[in-house]
Amino acid sequence: MQCSSSSASPAASSPPPPPSFPSFPKESRNLYCVLVTSLVSLFLILSFSSPSASSPSSSSSAAAHVRSASATAAALLSSSPPPPSLAYLLTGSAGDGDRLLRLLHAVYHPRNLYLLHLDGAAPKDERERLALAAWNVPAFRSARNVHVVGKPDFANPRGSSALSATLHGAAILLRVGANWDWFVNLDASEYPLVTQDDLLHVFSFLPRDLNFVQHSSYIGWRESRQLRPIIVDPGLYLSSRTDIFYATQKREFPNAYKLFTGFSKSFQRSSLPFSKPSNLTQDSWSHNQAEILDTLRTAVQQVNCFFYYYVSSYIWITLYVKSLSLSPGSPSVILSRKFIEYCILGTDNLPRTLMMYYANTLSSHTNYFQTVLCNSPGFNRTIVNHHLHYMIWGASPKKEPRLLTMDDLKNMTFTGAAFGTRFSKNDPVLDHIDKETLSRGPGRIVPGGWCLGGSRGDPCAVWGNPDVLIPGPGAARLAKTIADLLSDGKLHSQQCTWK
Repeated sequence: MQCSSSSASPAASSPPPPPSFPSFPKESRNLYCVLVTSLVSLFLILSFSSPSASSPSSSSSAAAHVRSASATAAALLSSSPPPPSLAYLLTGSAGDGDRLLRLLHAVYHPRNLYLLHLDGAAPKDERERLALAAWNVPAFRSARNVHVVGKPDFANPRGSSALSATLHGAAILLRVGANWDWFVNLDASEYPLVTQDDLLHVFSFLPRDLNFVQHSSYIGWRESRQLRPIIVDPGLYLSSRTDIFYATQKREFPNAYKLFTGFSKSFQRSSLPFSKPSNLTQDSWSHNQAEILDTLRTAVQQVNCFFYYYVSSYIWITLYVKSLSLSPGSPSVILSRKFIEYCILGTDNLPRTLMMYYANTLSSHTNYFQTVLCNSPGFNRTIVNHHLHYMIWGASPKKEPRLLTMDDLKNMTFTGAAFGTRFSKNDPVLDHIDKETLSRGPGRIVPGGWCLGGSRGDPCAVWGNPDVLIPGPGAARLAKTIADLLSDGKLHSQQCTWK
């Protein structure tokens, strides 16, 4: 049996009727977003600069204000659309069982679906221990949404077996779950930087056909070192792990389709005034895209209002802007279910043709989905050119992303990325993220709106409605990042452009 348990998709509930929502003229919505966001910084400044002692009357007034803000926030949050469901493929190799279990706890939500894959290099007993450990978590066992691959694949990141394992995992997730909306692949060295309530809340405002994929037509050194060389990955046909080897000849560059690669962006911090975005009615934007931006700003307003109340002040706040740096490519993707079905089940032969081409290509899992998307007319306008991961590449562009440490904590937390890549096992920065960003205790699931408390300090021992989300500051940061990716004509100008 390939999976440790069968899937039980949560029952979908109809969205609640929208409450009365503040009405603003279209041109003033951006100002409202600015004002509400400004209060976040103002609140933090006041909280750190205020004296510790306060009079009873001021404390009572503050408590009453918080209660009023909470009531307003509850009304705003109830207007959110139904949350989506994510299908996670969590992968690792020998010695990664404990890391996968920790990652599973950090990204768990009962609405989602999870498939854990320890590749063929991991011993059988480690895989069995992982399956047993997952089964022993009451929430996982009750939801029946966690699965472990029993017959693993070899997944050499230098060859094509890693791509084969990813497609295999995606096919299993299609089989065991009928209602998920996006496919997310994470390996054991990655970790979330927002809660699942944050992520699901923001994604509930997005069209379900968007694909978050870092991509570029820039080939450069890859043509001679990665794309023209012919390699063979024994992981596709041997039952023991063996490294790739090269053929003596090189092949011609294809002209039947255009090749695209994954590259990565590094984030740099910059102090700038928060300013009103450019006009959303420019010719490059369709009506639907303008609506997407409006709903993302609504998501930001809802999250901010959940913690803070409206104040009419304008202050300078710190933004984190992105600067581009080319890298060898990243396998990190967030793909729509529709696109995964196209790759696995579709009648168009392009995904299979490209799979055969990339079978003899170095690190094909960093380029395959990018090339399929950009050569498919039905999908090449659904791409957002970002994988929502925070990563920093080494000095040489041929190296892997360097390990993230406590020195990177501030930048990685405030860039608005959903995940961080890469962390060493049990690094102290993971404990800090658990405590300060995810509010996760040791060995516990990240608490969310579905958690109603319980015994022995487990906040999720008693279940509530899995459709209830309580987003935090991470949702506001993520929503701003996505809104930036969709604004100012960036969406179309960065979609599969050929250089």
